[in-house]
Amino acid sequence: MNSSQIRVSDEVRSALSQHKPVVALESTIFSNLGLPSPANLEALQRCTTALRSYGVVPAITAVLDGVARVGIDESEWSLILGPAKKVGERELGLAIAQRWAVGATTVSSSLLLAAKAGVRVFSTGGIGGVHRGAEISGDISSDLGAIAQHHVVTVCAGAKSFLDLPRTLEYLETLSVPVIGFGCDFFPEFTVREGDIPIPARVDTIEELANIVRANDALGRLGGLLTCVPVPEKDGLFKLFMDDVTEVAIKDATARGITGAAVTPHILKFIARATEDASVRANLSLAENNARIAAQLAVELLRTQ
Repeated sequence: MNSSQIRVSDEVRSALSQHKPVVALESTIFSNLGLPSPANLEALQRCTTALRSYGVVPAITAVLDGVARVGIDESEWSLILGPAKKVGERELGLAIAQRWAVGATTVSSSLLLAAKAGVRVFSTGGIGGVHRGAEISGDISSDLGAIAQHHVVTVCAGAKSFLDLPRTLEYLETLSVPVIGFGCDFFPEFTVREGDIPIPARVDTIEELANIVRANDALGRLGGLLTCVPVPEKDGLFKLFMDDVTEVAIKDATARGITGAAVTPHILKFIARATEDASVRANLSLAENNARIAAQLAVELLRTQ
């Protein structure tokens, strides 16, 4: 695909036309809205290296000078590593029409762009979800609706641990999104080593996961599928400790009157300081691990049954 508004890089377009594996990546995690510098560059290097080690082409999404991009050359990486405006699916048309210089794509906008380009697998860190107190505020991430709507498999480390995780799973069920645990019986909680919320289904091999994707395709399901992978144990944080830190972070955000889209980056930064960057190291580890699983899935989906 190529137009004045959406541009697929030559490498990604060539890979897709030759039926070679491609995995989409969001750019928010690599911008000033995600990980702090220089961890954001490290995340970008580790994720793309993990993909290429399996022969998979990375398709980084972003908006640059008002053009939605699917695939960014390494020479352009510096553009997404610095200051950026956050671009969800809702803001994508606005960012294009107003020609935003640098728009960092979230899960929802990345899924739309991946689907438009024909990329079947998307890798991210932790998805957004139902926020605590959503029964009053109505604060539910657009990530969930996008996962349900777009025909892409999302590979993630579950949802961010400061969300209302039981309600997030319930909302995914309402949207009829298949939620699969890869090597786990619990719904992963982002940087937390283990969780206590049962996950609807478990697989232990890439082949099993690919077969579920194929079965959904055969049924004509046009929506997405969510694959949840726990953070590698050696880098994960203990749940009781993170629960305590998270409570303090949420109270801090509330006391400062922080609401809406500003909540997530504020809490992530607060947790990073409180854990002396242990949460950043865990984030790097899970992002790379998710990319590795996504790469294997992209390769397997191209095999004949």
